[in-house]
Amino acid sequence: MRRGLICETPVSQTMSTDTDSGKDGNGTTKIDVRVPTQLVDQIDDEYERRGYTSRSEAIRDALRDWVNPRVELSEEILEDLAVSREQRERGETRSLEDVMDKYGVEPDDADSDER
Repeated sequence: MRRGLICETPVSQTMSTDTDSGKDGNGTTKIDVRVPTQLVDQIDDEYERRGYTSRSEAIRDALRDWVNPRVELSEEILEDLAVSREQRERGETRSLEDVMDKYGVEPDDADSDER
């Protein structure tokens, strides 16, 4: 299975040395990227509609999502979580420590390190 970018758009391998320390202290770096004109047109058509004030803001947000993708849970997992929550609220669940105490199980060294 190939992992990497979803879009295989050719990009320039050069990075500008322009930087801005910014007021927040995080700074920014300007990069040059070659993007097909049709894609730029689509970005220009969409960014304001989606609440962004600039093309750059929209692209930065898309890059953040690419670096830190959102976790999406399936309907099945969401249903299982709801059932689990209901069981907890009804007092039908027990903590690991309670179960270990009940059955006289001592934690391993590795188990106690994880807590």
